[in-house]
Amino acid sequence: MWKNTPLISQKYITQYFNSNKTCGKLHQKVIYYFEKEVTVYNVWKNVLAEIEQKISAANFSTWFQDTSIVSIEDGVVIIGVKNSFYVKQLRSKFLNLISDSLSKNGVEFNEIEFEVQTKTKSKVRPREVTASEVTPIKKHIKPIKNSLLSSNGLNSKYTLDNFIVGSNNDLAASAAKSIVDAPGTRYNPFFLYGGPGLGKTHLVQAIGNELLRRNPDFKILYTPIADFYSDFINSVLKGKGNEFSQKFRTLDCLIIDDFQFIVGKEKSQEEFFNIFNALYQLNKQIIITSDRLPNQIKSVDERLASRLAMAGAFDLQLPKFEDKCAILRSKADLMGAKIEDEAIEYIAENVNTNIRDLEGEFSTILLMSDVRGLTPLELINKGAVNVSHTSKLRPTSTKQVIEKVAKYYQLTPEEMCSKSRVANIKTARQVAMYILSKEMSMSTTKIAAEVGVKDHTTVMHGIKKIEQDLKLNFALRDQIDEIKEKIYG
Repeated sequence: MWKNTPLISQKYITQYFNSNKTCGKLHQKVIYYFEKEVTVYNVWKNVLAEIEQKISAANFSTWFQDTSIVSIEDGVVIIGVKNSFYVKQLRSKFLNLISDSLSKNGVEFNEIEFEVQTKTKSKVRPREVTASEVTPIKKHIKPIKNSLLSSNGLNSKYTLDNFIVGSNNDLAASAAKSIVDAPGTRYNPFFLYGGPGLGKTHLVQAIGNELLRRNPDFKILYTPIADFYSDFINSVLKGKGNEFSQKFRTLDCLIIDDFQFIVGKEKSQEEFFNIFNALYQLNKQIIITSDRLPNQIKSVDERLASRLAMAGAFDLQLPKFEDKCAILRSKADLMGAKIEDEAIEYIAENVNTNIRDLEGEFSTILLMSDVRGLTPLELINKGAVNVSHTSKLRPTSTKQVIEKVAKYYQLTPEEMCSKSRVANIKTARQVAMYILSKEMSMSTTKIAAEVGVKDHTTVMHGIKKIEQDLKLNFALRDQIDEIKEKIYG
């Protein structure tokens, strides 16, 4: 397999198709080579798009901007980097993230290796291939399934009955019930956003399952945006773009998951935009999930962003303690599992990330309980389990937090902790309050003393302000993530 570049120009392939329609096996080999090589090339673009959404802009620019897939051979993915320092950093900090993103994009592999690409190598330009160079290559990309023909993509385990409604998701759940009562009317499109592991996929698939239960003849498709993109590219390569479009336009309900990963895919955005408009004009239900609002997804067309949110956007937030207890109790009842209320409260109190982690710890404790012949509470009381899911370990000191926050906003600690009401100083001070509260569990009274405000009510207001802003302001989320990296780095 050739390395580093897509190698075959689209212009050449078009000419080749037009002039060699009867060249038999050689023609098929060229088609096969082109499809697979371009797919591999595009996979890395997809992987980078996913990674860019999950880490700070600074980290992405530093560690991933100049990377590439060198080859995918015999189950080994080789990633090209600038120097050996990059190899060490990518292995230690981002290997799991890279692995997950490759898997999500259909790459079958056993290991990931890094290869330093020296600057002395000349940049290879796309070129034509000769007949002697065209040979079959192994298939290392999972075959793209035509979900429109084989399945609606829904998982029957997701239902509205087992979706636990709490203060963190009650508005979204209410809208979902309205949709199943009257699809394609009030909440169309239905745009659902929130962080990972909060139940977005559960809720939208539950809507699809309930619509299908009430209307067995409904044509419904659930698909992650990555699959939509892959199917679209595959259809274009095979000259079946119109067929792809028409199949989507016959649907009664289209559910798109993880829409944020459409970043950087202009042609796919255009195709989706056209499909969206066609379905909307026919009052067909459109449901979309994302980890952020449409206008906060990088490079999404402004027209598309405005249409996605024109019926409003609904967010799923982190569940509160009571919500987490209700989720675990419902799960226990559904499984017929015996677990004490005190054990449920212990799990709920110690998992502060998302519902996925919450249910994971719950399942682990039940398994250990069964293996050891002890009740969940007995396991906890004996110290046999250690449930702890928080974003990071605690910072070493208050001074460390204040210094890092101040430096990030290009202030001195004295400036940040002054009584100044200048906007950037006030924001920095409130961010420091938020981090001290969430990362160090400090009381508002103590925080007030540390950051130089008059009383705890000012701190409470500052923390609440940041919490509210984080729901919609993804730039602020990135800033706080970067500050945390500096604190814990």
